[in-house]
Amino acid sequence: MSEYQAVGKVEDFDEGVGRAFAVNERMVAVFRRGDQFFAIDDICPHMGASLAEGHLEAETVSCPWHAWRFCIRDGTWEDNPRIKIDSFPVRVENGEVQVLVEPRQPKV
Repeated sequence: MSEYQAVGKVEDFDEGVGRAFAVNERMVAVFRRGDQFFAIDDICPHMGASLAEGHLEAETVSCPWHAWRFCIRDGTWEDNPRIKIDSFPVRVENGEVQVLVEPRQPKV
């Protein structure tokens, strides 16, 4: 079972700007909206661009390469809600932003 891992201090995160982190052998994009933090897979499933580098508007991040749009709250692909990328729980403890990321399960 995984535990929350620190990715930075609250003040390290700018409003509306994503940051990418390696957590449990996965790349995770973390976004700040006001006092809330959100974490989703960093890698766009289309061509592999970093979603942390995308443009954030409200709760939607657009992939910087081909503008695929994902909800930072739950990872839903905005143009086809049947498809999702992973989203991860985020908490703030003592001014530290922490993310809970389960390692990927090997494909059988």
